[in-house]
Amino acid sequence: MSTSMFVTQTSVPAVWVLAAIIGATVHSARTTSLPRLEIWQRWWAVVALGCGSAWMTISFLLAPEMMTTAIGFAHTPFVTEIAFANLGLAVAGFRAIHAGPRERVTTGLTAGMFLWGAVLGHVYQSIAHGNFSPGNTGGVLVYDVAIPAVMIILAVRSRRTDAGVRTAPTEATARSTSSNALR
Repeated sequence: MSTSMFVTQTSVPAVWVLAAIIGATVHSARTTSLPRLEIWQRWWAVVALGCGSAWMTISFLLAPEMMTTAIGFAHTPFVTEIAFANLGLAVAGFRAIHAGPRERVTTGLTAGMFLWGAVLGHVYQSIAHGNFSPGNTGGVLVYDVAIPAVMIILAVRSRRTDAGVRTAPTEATARSTSSNALR
């Protein structure tokens, strides 16, 4: 395989990352109705995780031979399981558009368990079996590490920002609330 063909094939996952970055950047520059951090979380969840995982679902279901060839694996029934695991990530990503920071952390952790596990498998296949196919190395590793990590970082930052905005109750408010609870 030529170098240009390898780079092209291994770069496909970057499409979803770039689309999320461009979308969030443009959206942030054009609106003031949402906090910038919220815009970035939504774009990252829906486009990077949701659309990227939906694309993988469709690819593994409709073109399993092409996908297994790109990864350098034999075609097995597990391809369908990978498709439906990605469908679960897509649903979680799409759902996260209306989620709070806590649910987005959970979505990022869930995605991380699957995608970071996939990274370990890809690295193992590269080292143990010399599998340097475009779908096993390169772009897919960056995607699988970055998507959940960035989602978690954005959500944790949002939780901290939200916590800083809330004010602690004053002693008088606390006494009033506790006396009302006894009534």
